[in-house]
Amino acid sequence: MPVKPDILKITPATKSRLFQVEQIELRFSNGVERTYERLANKGRGAVMIAAIDEAQNVLLIKEYAVGLEDYLLTLPKGLIDPGEDAFQAANRELKEEAGFGAEHLTFIKQMTSAPNYMGHKITTVLAQGLFPCRLQGDEPEEMEVVRWPISQLDELFRRDDFSEARAIAALYMVREQLQKNE
Repeated sequence: MPVKPDILKITPATKSRLFQVEQIELRFSNGVERTYERLANKGRGAVMIAAIDEAQNVLLIKEYAVGLEDYLLTLPKGLIDPGEDAFQAANRELKEEAGFGAEHLTFIKQMTSAPNYMGHKITTVLAQGLFPCRLQGDEPEEMEVVRWPISQLDELFRRDDFSEARAIAALYMVREQLQKNE
């Protein structure tokens, strides 16, 4: 098993309103030294919610994705606030973004995105036993909710407006979990 490199120094490189870039100076076990850059890991992580209604539909939201400059279908998600655990954050985000709460929440998996460049983690949660409940969130506009049959996920995966890798991975795992529960 490889030996983790020694962290020699961490230096803030640049900062914006949302992001901070750090330079990390490392020394590997073979003596080689390198400087890497990463987005600083701030906060308590995030949650992504696969909410399944009684008719076996997943609740998707249509959200503006500034990185792609377009609206995309995705799963509700958001940051874990101070004092919350992943389940509390998942239920709050579901209420804010989709207008539903959940009676039953199940941990699916904690995932990373681009771990070579950032330490961000997102916890995928399955939400069931849905009931109408809306909380005011921090979104600039109300999001359209789209119900998609779990039985037709392969069709959803082929759509150009459903492309977020984390959401696709989450729905594969949720579909498998639901099949096990049958």
